[in-house]
Amino acid sequence: MTLCKTLVFFLGFLLIPSHALMAQDDLFDMLEENEEPVTNYTFATFKTTRLVSGHSVETNSAGVLQFMIQHRFSRINDGWRSLYGIDNATIRLGFEYGVTDNLNIGIGRSSFEKVFDGTIKYRFLRQKSGAENFPFTATWVSSTYINSLEWANPERENYFSSRMSFHHALLMARKFEGFSIQLMPTLVHRNLVLTEEDQNTIFSMGAGASIQITGSLRANIEYYYLLPDQIASPVNGEEVQNALSIGVDIETGGHVFQLHITNSRGMTERYLVGETTGKWLDGDIHFGFNVSRVFTLRKPEELRK
Repeated sequence: MTLCKTLVFFLGFLLIPSHALMAQDDLFDMLEENEEPVTNYTFATFKTTRLVSGHSVETNSAGVLQFMIQHRFSRINDGWRSLYGIDNATIRLGFEYGVTDNLNIGIGRSSFEKVFDGTIKYRFLRQKSGAENFPFTATWVSSTYINSLEWANPERENYFSSRMSFHHALLMARKFEGFSIQLMPTLVHRNLVLTEEDQNTIFSMGAGASIQITGSLRANIEYYYLLPDQIASPVNGEEVQNALSIGVDIETGGHVFQLHITNSRGMTERYLVGETTGKWLDGDIHFGFNVSRVFTLRKPEELRK
């Protein structure tokens, strides 16, 4: 009789946890059923707001100010007397500010042709997965350029509007596992051109890619194909070429260093598309770098006030 009571006790002891575990599983199932699906937004499609020289789809977060130094040396085939282009450098200083996470404004000044520029950039679509899916990120960027060089012909009547040019581009990028690609249909309008055969508005199709090598190192490539029969006049005695740039991004704390080689002397889309004259096979290659540093001027809790 004692043996029977002992067996009943152990059977009961075993059955109680079993029922408790079943009830616990049912509770977890109910919680999972009530949990709302989550939308995951893609971030860091590229390291910074520039792919190489041209814009990427990235924007600065709200309240973040980005200071960028862009440096471009002369051609490597200038020879040893100019230290292979190091002696003849141009520089651009720029600031870009995040009004919101998706809307940025910026200003800059380049020593190349002494150009001032202003930019507005808006990211209106974003790659995402989960509860909502969308395959790519899309950003619109527009810039105005003002050339402040002395007039080439001061004797004639010159207009301030002749100093101005504009660029507009639709940037579309998709991030994959380990790499990202971007398409950049680009329009450049120049108020003043050399001859009637030169088009004031020129079109280009840009494309680029970024490959993740390590957590802080990426390899980048950027190419702008200029549609034919738009520019008839040479630029400084040379025919206009398609712009090709190759580089690497190195992230170190709050800085991003971008080292690159390119056949373009200019550092903005205005010159990448309309005034690139270097020929890669002839050694008309420029070494350059960008240094980017961000500063948080307004914290997220301040933005909500």
